[in-house]
Amino acid sequence: MNRFFKKVYQYINPSVNPDLAPAFDEWQKHIPTLWLLGKTGAGKSTLIQTLTGSSLVEIGNGFQPCTRTAHHYLYPAENPLVCFLDTRGLGEADYDPTEDIAMCSGKSHALMVVMKAEEPEQSGLLAALKQIKRSGMIKHLLVIHTAVNSIVDTQERQRAIEYNHQRVMDVWGIKPAQWQSETATIYQPIVVDLIPDEAQFIGIDILHHALTDALPMLSLLSNQQAHTNREEQNFYQLRQEVLWYAGVAGASDAIPAVGLFSVPAIQGKMLHSLANQYGVSWNKKDYAEFVGMLGSGFLLQYLSKLGLNQLVKFIPAYGQTVGSATAAAMSFSSTYAIGRAACMYLYHRSKGESISKDQIKLAYQQAFTTVKQVADRQQLSKSSPKKDHA
Repeated sequence: MNRFFKKVYQYINPSVNPDLAPAFDEWQKHIPTLWLLGKTGAGKSTLIQTLTGSSLVEIGNGFQPCTRTAHHYLYPAENPLVCFLDTRGLGEADYDPTEDIAMCSGKSHALMVVMKAEEPEQSGLLAALKQIKRSGMIKHLLVIHTAVNSIVDTQERQRAIEYNHQRVMDVWGIKPAQWQSETATIYQPIVVDLIPDEAQFIGIDILHHALTDALPMLSLLSNQQAHTNREEQNFYQLRQEVLWYAGVAGASDAIPAVGLFSVPAIQGKMLHSLANQYGVSWNKKDYAEFVGMLGSGFLLQYLSKLGLNQLVKFIPAYGQTVGSATAAAMSFSSTYAIGRAACMYLYHRSKGESISKDQIKLAYQQAFTTVKQVADRQQLSKSSPKKDHA
């Protein structure tokens, strides 16, 4: 245990820079990805702007090509936690989406079909959907109806929404009873629109709820809770970075025999980065104090769980599915919780203030419990049968 303690301390020493490129590459492959599909002008870029809080200029500059006609947008740009895929507007005369569909189907976790309510001509979109459906690789489908207020008559507006929606459901093989029922929780129309005078979307809360069901990671990104003190405000500014390190740790721990070495190294790099941002340098005394504040049995439990997770991954069939998913969720959660507790510790150290062991321990436990639920849902979302999610 003492050797492990020293090893992790080396990771947060500025002179040590372990090569973690494989772990970062693994996370890049598993970033939760939303594929926006729709005609030109349907509102795809505006939806991304609203979901990320970025400007249209930032989004335009941030898109990178992934085929000749498809682009991806990583958010946040430096330490991405979610990816948006955008294909060229369907229905354009010289556009064949076959190449994009082949590429995007294999990379996407959820499909966002974006349709203008006032446009009944959606043949290009419906044809693309048929190809995507045949691929059988997309698990989640959300249908978003935009510009609904351009249809003034409420009854005509509702008919237009239902008409477009039903055609998508027909292609996807969803019966009317599955989305028209008042108790239906999936496949229902999601109606959004921009209110020009107020410069805000209506229906964005419903969209957020539907997206976090499909991609639980988004619930962590959009959770803007009230802050009771300055320390919490500080942590919120660093929260996306902590989540990114947690995602990298979780993705790397899904690979047999890798997590035992990569997870502590990633956590060490995170602690080093966080300390730099608080203007604090770790020394052995500080690190020992921080680990001690997490609880007397923390290090032993940490090593036991990390080692056990590696062994489970070698069990045939089970280890490569459930075992890897469990290990990934555990490493994601523990990395986030360590980051949360470290931010509290470093904040008080930077202020020269006394630090409560109970507060640090509680911060770790609360963060672990909250994020573990999300991480478990994320793994369930990835492994759920296609028949349950179309």
